[in-house]
Amino acid sequence: MRTLSSGNLWKIIGLSAVLSTVLLLAGFGYAVKDMLYPKGESFAGSESFPALPASSKLSEAKEISVTAIGDSLTKGTGDASGEGYVKQVITLLKKKYPDTSVRLNNNLAINGLKADRLAQLLATDKGYRYALMQANVILFTIGGNDLFQIAAGQSASNSTGDLDLNKLKAELPKGLQQLDKITKLLHGINPNAHIVYVGLYNPFYDIPDFRSGSLQIQSWNEQAYALLHRYTNMTMVPTFDLFENTISRYLSSDHFHPNHNGYVQIAARIVQSLE
Repeated sequence: MRTLSSGNLWKIIGLSAVLSTVLLLAGFGYAVKDMLYPKGESFAGSESFPALPASSKLSEAKEISVTAIGDSLTKGTGDASGEGYVKQVITLLKKKYPDTSVRLNNNLAINGLKADRLAQLLATDKGYRYALMQANVILFTIGGNDLFQIAAGQSASNSTGDLDLNKLKAELPKGLQQLDKITKLLHGINPNAHIVYVGLYNPFYDIPDFRSGSLQIQSWNEQAYALLHRYTNMTMVPTFDLFENTISRYLSSDHFHPNHNGYVQIAARIVQSLE
């Protein structure tokens, strides 16, 4: 039997040590690179998520999962309690369907959001799309900023001193074109969910010079209803009548957003529509 000389043995040990060191350094370098420059596909959700069929009733669902999108009304701005209408809808649904699991999946509303930006988010943002695919109830508000920010020449919730009703009327077609895109995108993302759109109201109805703005708001609501009516799973909840003669009771101090009691009324109507 041939035995290794001590010299050859040390050569083998030395070579093994060098190779081990190289592998260790390579592995360390790969790990650092992976942390500094992460790669990998983003999980965008599954198109086959078992959303509630449009023809089914919520009472037949094992779970009610709600996703809310839109502007400051869905955010709950103006409600000192922080609930807004979305959290109140969850509470009311739990009472209405005590044997069903009800949860708020996401509230993705953004203050000041306009219809064109919402359409862009629905078309390109994977997080938005994924959250909507996981819901069987979708609530949304949009359009108020499109009309009132332009008409006022400033933030819609600020002073009404510069409100121009002619500008308000001029903005209707542009905003409705974007709403058309939004309804198409929502249908494409989740054609089975119950989708509820909260209609617009005139927060300045109690100011004589701006009372006629209600005519333009009603025109928006009528055309919005026509857009939503194309889809059997979409509903529009009217709110204009809630505020016209009860602004002092249902609007917050900014004279634009609902207060807690105003959101109570909106939430009740939404739940009534979800039969």
